[in-house]
Amino acid sequence: MQDSKKEIISWAFYDWANSAFATTVMAAFFPIFFSQYWAYGADSASSTFYLGLANSIASILVAAMAPVIGAIADRGSYRKKLLIFFAFLGAVMTGALWFVAMGQWPVAVLLYVFANIGFASANSFYDSLLTTVASEKKVDFVSSLGYGLGYIGGGLLFLLNVLMFLMPETFGIPDGPTAVRISFVMVAVWWIVFTLPLAFLVKEEKGERVSLKEAIHDGFSQIVSTLKSLRNLKNTALFLVAYWCYIDGVDTIIRMATDYGTALGFPSESLIVALLITQFVAFPSAILYNILGKKIGIKRAILIAIGAYAAIAVIGFFMTDVSQFYILACTIGLFQGGIQALSRSYYTRLIPKENSSEFYGFFNMLGKFAAIVGPFLVGIVTLFTGEQRYGIISLIILFLVGFILLRKVDEDEAGKEIAAFSKR
Repeated sequence: MQDSKKEIISWAFYDWANSAFATTVMAAFFPIFFSQYWAYGADSASSTFYLGLANSIASILVAAMAPVIGAIADRGSYRKKLLIFFAFLGAVMTGALWFVAMGQWPVAVLLYVFANIGFASANSFYDSLLTTVASEKKVDFVSSLGYGLGYIGGGLLFLLNVLMFLMPETFGIPDGPTAVRISFVMVAVWWIVFTLPLAFLVKEEKGERVSLKEAIHDGFSQIVSTLKSLRNLKNTALFLVAYWCYIDGVDTIIRMATDYGTALGFPSESLIVALLITQFVAFPSAILYNILGKKIGIKRAILIAIGAYAAIAVIGFFMTDVSQFYILACTIGLFQGGIQALSRSYYTRLIPKENSSEFYGFFNMLGKFAAIVGPFLVGIVTLFTGEQRYGIISLIILFLVGFILLRKVDEDEAGKEIAAFSKR
């Protein structure tokens, strides 16, 4: 039932669940631990290249799967089941990082790739359930609530993990590396436990009952149909390309920021504190940015956030000390939740509701396909120049192209295109 408080809160708590992976693992401990432990002995440029490669491989696989699994979910009403399956996959692979020994970076990359597949694929189904739990009137608020809960939930566990890392003896842990490995296991447990409210309390709209085999067959056929339909949904297609560009830069900054700080010689403790700052600034900002979007328009608010991220890339290029990294962390926190939440809710205005999983599959596919380019771009530029700063500044191109294309999207015209599409 749309706008049920119980279902809205249960849906939003999945953000609380999986954000632990985004913060503790993806943004913080994996990049730091990768360069200092699993890739021990490699130079910083090579370590950055390996990390970028890991993110890009994961993104390629997710991009290939996203539209297929989205179409399957729409055809067979498997959204919740597949969300739970991929969430469990991500959690198990994250917990398995405990067993990876020093220097075994290929094993770490393999587990990280599968954890990312679980994380991103589950998000496709999570996003597609947004139109099930929220009406058009409340969709912006509910989307922002999810991101807000994600930042505070992921931030709380991250805070505990940071304390474990900085003061391992207080928790009866022998050393920092062991604390990090325990943190991976804690993220896995956290992820599974807080997925349960969505699993039990959110009701999925029932579609036609078909077998999984039939759904897979129809899903592949539907992809071809969807690609053709985008020719008639020109504003939807334009938004997807714009999103593809600018969210690539956002995701790359999230994934590579600590690696960049490490390369600049900043202490691990300072990088972790900066990430904590980002988390707790992002929590209220995600909610407040929704208010800003309602006042000035969702599209305009997204454009402002894209401009802010372009400025972040420029500032990052000239950054020289830790205090500047803290300022950058605050700035990222101000806009990170806003650009993610409003992009997700704005997209609901540009797609046929009866095909939400299928179109959110494309939404996530393009977002993750773009994330192939960003980390690889940073990694390859760094490898060839021997200087991480050039990798970071290259991201400004993606923000610029995304900004220009998004300005061309016409929401009113998109509504007419959707109406004509739905009558076919």
